[in-house]
Amino acid sequence: MKQNKNSNETVENSIAELPFKKSNYTVMLFGVALIIAGFIIMTLDKEEFGFGFFGITLGPIVAFVGFMIEFYALLKK
Repeated sequence: MKQNKNSNETVENSIAELPFKKSNYTVMLFGVALIIAGFIIMTLDKEEFGFGFFGITLGPIVAFVGFMIEFYALLKK
């Protein structure tokens, strides 16, 4: 009976630990918001086929920064 209690405690401790902390999830949400904002910015371009400043320059830069923030959030310890 005593062994069973100790094994349950170790299982509960391993389940209780999440792989990321709250700050990681906050940074991830910010990164997702930037990625979505980048794609929305790309759709705001009035040039044909999105070949204006928003579609070719600003939108992709914002989305790329969002992906880099996601990468940072995954590696942050």
